[in-house]
Amino acid sequence: MKLVITIVMTVLLGVLSSNTHAAVDSTTLNSSVINSNLNLNRTTTYLMKGFNYIRNNATITIPAGTVILGDFETKGTLIIERGSKIIADGKKDCPIIFTSEKPAGARATGDWGGIIVLGRAGINTSSGADSAEIEGFGPGLGPIYGGQPRIDNDNSGILRYVRIEFAGVNLTGTAGNEINSLTMGGVGSGTTIEHVQVSYGGDDGFEWFGGTVNCKYLISYKSLDDDFDCDNGFRGRVQFALSVKDKDIADVSQSNGWEIDNNNNSPSNYNSPRTSMTFSNVTMVGPFETPSTPVNALHQRGGHLRRNSLPKIYNSIVMGYRVGFRFDAAGVWNAATNDTIQVRNTILGGNLRTADTNAASSFSPTNWLQNGSFANTLLTSTSAVGLTNPYNIYPDPSTTNNWVPAGGSPALSGASFANPNLTGFDVVNFRGAFGATNWAEVWAQFNPKNYTLPTPTDFVVKAVPQALVGVTPAADCPIMFEALLVNGSCQVVGTSSGTMDPSTYQTTFCFDYTPNGSYSLVLRHKNSIETWSKLPYSFSSGAANNYDFTTAQNQAYGDNLKLVGGLWTLYTGDPNQDCVVDASDISALDNDAFNFVSGCVNTDLNGDGVVDASDISVAENNAFDFVSCFKPCP
Repeated sequence: MKLVITIVMTVLLGVLSSNTHAAVDSTTLNSSVINSNLNLNRTTTYLMKGFNYIRNNATITIPAGTVILGDFETKGTLIIERGSKIIADGKKDCPIIFTSEKPAGARATGDWGGIIVLGRAGINTSSGADSAEIEGFGPGLGPIYGGQPRIDNDNSGILRYVRIEFAGVNLTGTAGNEINSLTMGGVGSGTTIEHVQVSYGGDDGFEWFGGTVNCKYLISYKSLDDDFDCDNGFRGRVQFALSVKDKDIADVSQSNGWEIDNNNNSPSNYNSPRTSMTFSNVTMVGPFETPSTPVNALHQRGGHLRRNSLPKIYNSIVMGYRVGFRFDAAGVWNAATNDTIQVRNTILGGNLRTADTNAASSFSPTNWLQNGSFANTLLTSTSAVGLTNPYNIYPDPSTTNNWVPAGGSPALSGASFANPNLTGFDVVNFRGAFGATNWAEVWAQFNPKNYTLPTPTDFVVKAVPQALVGVTPAADCPIMFEALLVNGSCQVVGTSSGTMDPSTYQTTFCFDYTPNGSYSLVLRHKNSIETWSKLPYSFSSGAANNYDFTTAQNQAYGDNLKLVGGLWTLYTGDPNQDCVVDASDISALDNDAFNFVSGCVNTDLNGDGVVDASDISVAENNAFDFVSCFKPCP
């Protein structure tokens, strides 16, 4: 939490009208204390004013696609207190967006407060107490995080497919009372945090004050201060994370990728639990594309390891920093020597210095990093790392693949998960955040200053696979569809996924970014024949869109539906998704039935949790009838 001096000159007249994408609700989250469950509506835009507390074990549920605007004047902030939950469960094609109330072109760093999630997992404090006030509010004013009782598997809810843009403001006007884009205090391992992007934050991107929460697929883009700040006994695990610095944007306290402390207020603190988190598959892109790049002098290190912390970093990339890693003080030097700090299988590329210490020491961090058994790779330039276009950020890009390794990149191999500290991590071959697959596609936004907010648009489709009529699926195996909207030139203009309601056979798809037009509707299901609508549908953005395949055979192109129980249904029996039910599908079913395969698998056609003769019978009948796809496009 650092001093940020910002001069903002902007005209707020008409901000809401130019930034509004739906009806605006400025009362629900208006300096509110919420003591009972609150469900937001995705077709409403919320203007969040002042400090909003979710407390008394209440849950706030935010549907996929909801937009919440942080109020500039009142520093809109959402605080999830201990025992309460946030369920912000977005989707890849329908992320939840927290952003500035200002219109495109006027949004800026630190336009509103941020999101604070507090739990009961263990923390350390300089006094030894098991709970503390969260930073940012001033002495005696902050809500409490940590124990009483200590619950390391505490569950504060879900943040998934969520963007947090232009947050991180000083809440009280006093130095040190800034909050981060996403602040986590004592958050437990029962909490789900994955696919979360923070952009243009006015302090740290993500900060963990103790706790045990595990996170995946994080992005910190052009945050002012540190990207991943870990302290007060954070012991969670983070895999697949991207940090990108802007060469011109840095904090007066110095900006780093990681800033890691055992206790951020007590340099000599060895209290337990120690900060000993584990990161794997992180890409840290510092501001120096080349040594001659003009960079704000306050940009410093890819990782600042200090105050007796015990970090473990594996299979990562640290590139383009003034210093790759700083090892700060004897507690850190000794821990590295004793192998309780680890950096392994990591690429350090194009850093002006590979590593240093804060003072004269017999410990040589560069020699330590080059220990052959650590399998780190030192490269002299950022280009040698071989990412696609990592410095294509001036101006902000419209693409999301800049940080994916190009062909021949050393990042495509060299990872290792043999270390026992990596038990439970996803095992991959690549180092850094990305392999060949770009998990930032669709939901992430790297031009947040200028994009137009989406128009919430639901498309409700009634359809059911033939073998699932009357079936109530297991909770861990919902009936999922993918929907595509295809124009007259056979181009896909919109995609969405959704879960079928087994009582109504309806699936609601999110097409917030699809323009008005006449489109064919295409449905895909994991073991059904791809099915197209009979005629193009007149899609209207911002309006209610509906289509029903079940009422008549001619609702599908080529009349490609099967009558079951009075409903026209999708043909089932294509688990290999090659658009025909044939011997290859039956072979897959036979093999799985012979091996008594069960669970949520593509070959379980009728959803009873086991592959058996009843599934094979459905596929054999459809193969006998030469069932295949009918579609107007190749």
